[in-house]
Amino acid sequence: MQQYIPAKVLKAFIPDLQEETDSVQIKRIGNGLINHSYQISYRQLPDFFLQEINTTVFENPEWLQENYMEIWQYAEFEFTGLRLPAPLFCGDLRTLYKDNQGHFWRAFEFIENCKTISTAEKPAQAKATARAFARFTLALEEMNTDLLKEVIPGFHDLSLRFRQFEASLQTELYERMAIAIDLVKELKERERYCHFFEIITSSDEFPQRVMHHDAKISNVLFHEKTGKVICPVDYDTVMPGYYFSDLGDMIRSMASAAEENQTAEPVIRKAFYEAIVTGYTDVLGGILTASERKYIHAAGLLMIYMQSLRFLTDYLNGDIYYQVSHESENLERTRNQLALLKNLEHFLQQEYQFVI
Repeated sequence: MQQYIPAKVLKAFIPDLQEETDSVQIKRIGNGLINHSYQISYRQLPDFFLQEINTTVFENPEWLQENYMEIWQYAEFEFTGLRLPAPLFCGDLRTLYKDNQGHFWRAFEFIENCKTISTAEKPAQAKATARAFARFTLALEEMNTDLLKEVIPGFHDLSLRFRQFEASLQTELYERMAIAIDLVKELKERERYCHFFEIITSSDEFPQRVMHHDAKISNVLFHEKTGKVICPVDYDTVMPGYYFSDLGDMIRSMASAAEENQTAEPVIRKAFYEAIVTGYTDVLGGILTASERKYIHAAGLLMIYMQSLRFLTDYLNGDIYYQVSHESENLERTRNQLALLKNLEHFLQQEYQFVI
């Protein structure tokens, strides 16, 4: 047995596990930037997915699991047709195990014959991703959002992100402020997006729904052979939210071929943009309000602007949140996001005569 998983953790999820654990096979999954994840194989039992929760990012791991159990039980017992990995229990109907070091672990069924995709290479993949996240929200439309904990307070709160940005302008890292002054000016000139967000949060025309809050193609499982969507995964940030969050995140991550750290011009690809928006609205069109439909194109603007603020705030604060490989990386990310925002503004004005 590998040393990085305590035997008591494995025994919690494999009740008949003996002291001799050589027959347990452990395979690391993913890069482990947030949670550490493993595929566990043991004798004749079905493989399962074991995960250690990062309590630095998620201060209340119990909330994560409570949220997951709420949506999983709703999806199962209300016959929504939504596929969610089934949780494994570790005794007394508990699905969360705390080891002797205070680390938290949970386990789920392991879905076979699946793959993940890091970037959308075809509009059809972008559309399938959009439909998958839309089906997730649609399936949970009747769920009481008050049952869900806010695991990361203010995660997609644009007003909060703007206040944090303004606070960062008091930085004593004067050289960084001098370098970033033009970016600061351009972001402040777009404060109207913050005002529009405040309209959203104060109007009944923009209801809160169950949102994934990390809607990207790498968080969708595709069947290895057919390429069909199996289900979204990584539900740690599932919380009540507004219509722009998941749609905006997909536009931010898939409408342009450029990535956050690239210096290439992030051109909006019309076919991808339309695939994302139509895929999402085709599924959710029946429940969207008139105001949500009217301002559907605001989704990408809000999320890209928010991410621009977050990157520049972190740069001015001395890189205390995002991992960086060099001191100007958050500055480069800001420039890239702002360029993406400008291109999206131009694209929406030209194609849809849409302006905020």
